[in-house]
Amino acid sequence: MPSLTVQNLSGTVVAVPAGSTLLAALQAAGHDWMHACGGKGRCTTCRLEVLSGAENLTPDTEAELRYRRAGRLLPHERLTCQTRLTQGELTARVPEPTKLPHVTYSS
Repeated sequence: MPSLTVQNLSGTVVAVPAGSTLLAALQAAGHDWMHACGGKGRCTTCRLEVLSGAENLTPDTEAELRYRRAGRLLPHERLTCQTRLTQGELTARVPEPTKLPHVTYSS
């Protein structure tokens, strides 16, 4: 099964079931993750910084492309509510602006 490692969540590894978004997999594994619009692709609060494994992700969605054009989503960032991991592994980080105050992050 594909897996997501969140480097600054103490190296948390989350199994990502086929067809599941990264956000759904994180929530199913019990991790609190920022998502102000409820996972509808209407904001950028659920984004993550991709460090490696981008080739294992689904292509950018229309929502992600719209935010890229507006300069609100950087080339190395993806929205967890829109992105699926099709195979292999993904290593990522929670960006500083979307860290939750009650979650302990590592460096």
